[in-house]
Amino acid sequence: MKLIRKNIKIPNLNILKRNKSKSIPIFFAIDDKYIPFLAVTLQSLITHASPKKMYFINILYTNISEENKEKIKKYEKENVCIEFIDLSESITEIEEKLYTRDYYSRTTYFRLFIPELFPQLDKALYLDSDLVIMADVALLYDIDLKNNLIGAVPDDSVQVVKSFQDYVEKVVGVSSYKKYFNAGVLSMNLKALREIKFLDKFLYLLDSVRYKVAQDQDYLNRLCKGRVKLLDNTWNRMPIGGDTIPREDLKIIHYNLSYKPWHFEGILYREYFWEYAKQTEFYDDIMNIKNSYRPEDKFFDMETEKSLKELALKESQCVGDDRTSKTRKQIKKVVEKKKNIPKAKDRLEILKKIEQLEEEGKFDVDPEKDPPTITLQPEDVDYLNQKNRSKIKTKIANKVGEKFLDDILKNNQLIIREVNGIENLNKLESGAILTCNHFNPFDVFAIEAVYRASKFANKKTLYKVIREGNYTNFPGLYGFLFRNSDTLPLSSNIETMKKFLKSVKVILDRGDFILVYPEQSLWWNYKKPKPLKPGAFKFAVQNNVPVLPIFITMQDTETIGKDGFPIQEYIVNILEPIYPAKGKQNCKSVELMKNENFEMWKKCYEKFYKIPLEYTTNINEEIKNEE
Repeated sequence: MKLIRKNIKIPNLNILKRNKSKSIPIFFAIDDKYIPFLAVTLQSLITHASPKKMYFINILYTNISEENKEKIKKYEKENVCIEFIDLSESITEIEEKLYTRDYYSRTTYFRLFIPELFPQLDKALYLDSDLVIMADVALLYDIDLKNNLIGAVPDDSVQVVKSFQDYVEKVVGVSSYKKYFNAGVLSMNLKALREIKFLDKFLYLLDSVRYKVAQDQDYLNRLCKGRVKLLDNTWNRMPIGGDTIPREDLKIIHYNLSYKPWHFEGILYREYFWEYAKQTEFYDDIMNIKNSYRPEDKFFDMETEKSLKELALKESQCVGDDRTSKTRKQIKKVVEKKKNIPKAKDRLEILKKIEQLEEEGKFDVDPEKDPPTITLQPEDVDYLNQKNRSKIKTKIANKVGEKFLDDILKNNQLIIREVNGIENLNKLESGAILTCNHFNPFDVFAIEAVYRASKFANKKTLYKVIREGNYTNFPGLYGFLFRNSDTLPLSSNIETMKKFLKSVKVILDRGDFILVYPEQSLWWNYKKPKPLKPGAFKFAVQNNVPVLPIFITMQDTETIGKDGFPIQEYIVNILEPIYPAKGKQNCKSVELMKNENFEMWKKCYEKFYKIPLEYTTNINEEIKNEE
């Protein structure tokens, strides 16, 4: 495992070198969803920038749209240069090792790679993009670090939360919690970091220790301890610290953790954020984010912060007596006992059945028994919720479904580690067919969670195509949700299917989305993409709308479920939309879209799992026979 060590070109390097005494290299690391907040930070930075200095802003990313790049480039001035630097190639080999949780993404680790990837620079600033800057950052850059590796401010949240204090001293290993720094504002001695081979040390530690509370920040504190210049807390002031600093002395405000004025009212220092937000073209977008932030989202934020404190407490309690030989053995026994939970027979039988179906090339056959099918008549289903009774049931079902989704996320029954490509969903301008691989009854909730995080959450409806038996004869809570949560059941009745197709057209014409599982089978925890059926692509071609391919990859967590198998965490990959081919016959366009969708899934599978897609059957023969 290694970082691809390439000297990334800085376009303005010659200007920077010629004006070394006046030049301030600054790094940010973001993805598309944080573009509006980066704009606010940049607006505040530029407002306080000295006309006598040159500010070279480098934005590290792996996934930012060209449209958003152009919007941010507008902040360039005569003395402010902005460059986007794609790290996709550089982190290919290590990205799956970068542990994340909650709302974090892997971009949070990018600051750790700056010394190695930019050997042209001896010093630089790193800044988070949830900041408002109230002073010239050149003053921060000019602080002499001497022989220290990092200049940073003690973390305000650690200073006031006892469980965090215990965690950083016992687990991270700093001598005092008062010396544990926040990594959102850093002055980095890049030359000194390279001299101690910081990256090699981090990669070694990454393989041996997993810090779960503050992740990259914990690694930085562990690796830099003893060589940190602690800066005045006016350079990284968080709302959690209280209003104890004269306002005129504030230099950087950091809206850390859940202290986001674009989510909550009453956040300390909120007026400074909105002052600069109003000066950006993203103000309306940010207000929409605030206005659409629901009570359940706020509750989830509060629960996440509470869980973080509990996690810190739990992690710190694992240090101390467990360092004794006796206790280590006891812990090892508990871990081994969990690992040795017998695997459920029904799951083993299903896995065996999946192997058999793959060998036989029967990819559209379910290994698990479906509920008995009762033929759905036209009068049995109100696809468009035109009846008052249907509207009421749907409203109730959607509320129940939202609560159910929140519960399974909270209880780790559904773990979404990361979402890639949300911008591909957000840029859709019409109705669309969403396709996804199908490997768990809960994967529909993963798509629902992603949809709730998109800009369309309160503007469009996401419909789900389901099987006839699931609609007519599924028992209990799931049955209620199947029948009423914006679902579109298929039917073995021709007249009902005519009604279905007319409803699909109405839904797509008005700009809503329809989720289809084009594999037409559910294979439990099956990681490979299966051959696709044409139905979803016919819907797209007939209604002249795009298909948005989604492929969910997964990997084992350390937690063993009651069935004896590791609980999976999901990475939801939203790929580029596919549009119907112009000037092609419908059947040809359907085939082209279907094949392109499969190829995109295949590439996603092979990139993530780092193995070629192969089946135990001769898939080419199977496809040929189908044709």
